[in-house]
Amino acid sequence: MPTKEPVYTGSTLASKLTALPHWSGAEGWLRREYVTDGWRTTMLAVNAIAFLAEAANHHPDLEVHWNRIVVRLQTHSAGGVTDKDLQLAAQLESTVTWQPTGGFPGLTGQAAGWVKR
Repeated sequence: MPTKEPVYTGSTLASKLTALPHWSGAEGWLRREYVTDGWRTTMLAVNAIAFLAEAANHHPDLEVHWNRIVVRLQTHSAGGVTDKDLQLAAQLESTVTWQPTGGFPGLTGQAAGWVKR
């Protein structure tokens, strides 16, 4: 049964996606492809995505490949993209693409690879 949550489409959705430049909206979904340096990083990112989605009680559709992950978000009960999807997309973006700034004293980060885009 559809909810009364506002569903964003067209120029309204495009405006909201300015804060999430690597995400796109089409056919009632938010979509993002993360490219990684290989299987190990892909699986680490998938697990982070799963953890955040479960914490939010909001579950994306995922395509998992050797060096990439395709994430699709939609509020099924509303039949499209809602604030819930935008909030989870922002949290995923922040977590999956995070890299330490490096320098002493601090975390140095991975020397190469990781999530490329």
